[in-house]
Amino acid sequence: MVKKFMRLILLGVSAIVLSGCGVETPDSEGWRSVQKDEFLEILKTDKYASICNQQALYEKVKESENSKLMSKLLIAYTKNLANGCIDLKSFNASQEKRVEKKIATYYETYLQDVKESDIMRKLKAGQSIEEILKPYVPQYAQFFDLKKRYMLLEGDANTSKKTLRKIRLNLERLKLMKPGLGDNYALVNVPEYTVRVIDKNGTAVAMAVVVGQKHQQTPIFSANLQYVTLNPQWGVPDSIARNEVIPQMLKDPTYLASHNMVIRKSYDLSTPEIDKDSVDWKAYLIKEKDSKDMTYKFIEVPSKKNGLGRVKFIFPNKHSVYMHDTQSKHLFKRKVRTYSHGCVRLEKPVVMLEHISKNYTSKSPEEVKEWYDSLETKHMGLSKKLPVHTAYLTTYVDECGDLLSFRDIYGFDKSQKLNF
Repeated sequence: MVKKFMRLILLGVSAIVLSGCGVETPDSEGWRSVQKDEFLEILKTDKYASICNQQALYEKVKESENSKLMSKLLIAYTKNLANGCIDLKSFNASQEKRVEKKIATYYETYLQDVKESDIMRKLKAGQSIEEILKPYVPQYAQFFDLKKRYMLLEGDANTSKKTLRKIRLNLERLKLMKPGLGDNYALVNVPEYTVRVIDKNGTAVAMAVVVGQKHQQTPIFSANLQYVTLNPQWGVPDSIARNEVIPQMLKDPTYLASHNMVIRKSYDLSTPEIDKDSVDWKAYLIKEKDSKDMTYKFIEVPSKKNGLGRVKFIFPNKHSVYMHDTQSKHLFKRKVRTYSHGCVRLEKPVVMLEHISKNYTSKSPEEVKEWYDSLETKHMGLSKKLPVHTAYLTTYVDECGDLLSFRDIYGFDKSQKLNF
């Protein structure tokens, strides 16, 4: 009797499944009503700030709930979320003009490939809209902090359009930063003159920095911190050698000695030293029309007075920039700190060293101190990944929840235009 009853239940369930009862059939576009409702709810508050230039299409979708129009909007919304709503064509053109004017400027945009076929395949497979959008949502907590503040101020009649635009522009910049950052990363916010090391618990370390001058800007990009150098030598870049070191050396015969500099055929200190008086240096001046290729290298040897200080943090990149200590401690008292040739100078390098060595290397504090005190150049590799992002955020919600606003020191607020 029990077996017969169970057989009847199974037959009933099979009939329900076969008849399609309880399981919604997608329409010809692949939409289910639950997906439509979810997408409309996301659009209602523009949860991911990505309607952008699709406002007219959104109004049609809201009114008609037409499936084809909704598919078109979903794809456009995903692309805006993945790659931002800044007019990159005009921005790139403005950057080219700056380079023509001999301004060293660089702004990397990490664009993601959004394929229409992938979006529609996931939709038809029954994935939720949140699941479809998830791979493109910025992982930076700052994105959600700024979005929340933007929504609050947008509803306040006293908020100026200028303020709203500035916040929105920074939301779009966060979309363009490198995805997949992980729980731990270092964020150098150039216009704030601040670096933070951020982990899953929030900001672990924060300090002031000095960044690049307006004509020698700190580049905006991402790279992984690979090693820390204690007691570094400074291999003077050829451009600085031509523009600064050689002219000073020609004026002052004691210049090299007073700056702990030597000359080699390469940046390797173990190679033979070159006598400065054996070279016709005028032929290497940048102002000379027929100046020679730079075959000599100027090196500032490791010392307590080295221009790079006692420690530098290397995240290899084509710009040859890094974070480092500095002798010019007085610059941290200034509000505007655009004085470097592009590198990031740290206010508290020893604090950074202690945090990195403790949390990202296998070295003991005793070993690190011994290396530091030796005044010999030592390289300390990392045992754990730490991405470094140099960013350009002119608004930022800080650790106390306050909305901060900063000067547009490199003019990107003006040269980056929203596409809506």
